[in-house]
Amino acid sequence: MRLRIARSKWDMDDLPLDRFLTTIAAAGFDASDIHIPSLRESPEETSALHARHGIALVAMITSEGRTPEEHRSSLAARFALAARCAPVHINCHTGRDTFSREENLAVIREADALGKRAGITISHETHRGRATYSAPATRELLGAVPSMRLTADFSHWCCVHESLLADQEEAVSLAISRSDYIHARVGYAEGPQVNDPRAPEWKAEVDAHMDWWRRIARARREEGARELIVCPEFGPAPYMSLLPRSRTPVADLWEITLYMKEMLETL
Repeated sequence: MRLRIARSKWDMDDLPLDRFLTTIAAAGFDASDIHIPSLRESPEETSALHARHGIALVAMITSEGRTPEEHRSSLAARFALAARCAPVHINCHTGRDTFSREENLAVIREADALGKRAGITISHETHRGRATYSAPATRELLGAVPSMRLTADFSHWCCVHESLLADQEEAVSLAISRSDYIHARVGYAEGPQVNDPRAPEWKAEVDAHMDWWRRIARARREEGARELIVCPEFGPAPYMSLLPRSRTPVADLWEITLYMKEMLETL
């Protein structure tokens, strides 16, 4: 199985796409992870630039609105835009934690139908505020939709459940078996991002996340998957801690992603 390491554009949204791709290609990344509505470039230019740099695109989209119907409508529009960029994968922030189970299922089924018609794998990110905000809620959704796939970002669940999920093993194991993409950020009991995964005080958190990611890689290999894409998606402020008043980041985000890239290459 081929392992691809992606670099998020989240902290580099001010850069033109060509410069961003030049930068990450030089650093040895294989793919980009981009929130498609944030791009200034057209879908056609986005596709061409990725091809020119030999970088695969993971397109990120979100469903938005006040009602489930608005989420379904916005999802369809944003999926269509993302599909025009020729992504290898689409990652979606889907639904809302305030919607009922059935309302979120309607949004998820809409997304899966769109992906099947377009022949593009779409996965739903485990994320606070979304349908997949918690381990139990996600377990119920996965049980209701056998074709549902996930983007594993368990850092959010660590924050939601104020733990390293030792009491959520059934839901975590199910999520691992259905994960096609990994957002490899390290969370902790009181937040979705440790300030610096290189610091020894975060060893237990880093080890727990690496174990989950290795289990995903093993599951994908056993399924006969051709590749697995992993993104060390550490984010800028407010995910990155800042010093008071000066608002200086407490760690270098670029260095952190390179450090995580080396770790992830061992999966």
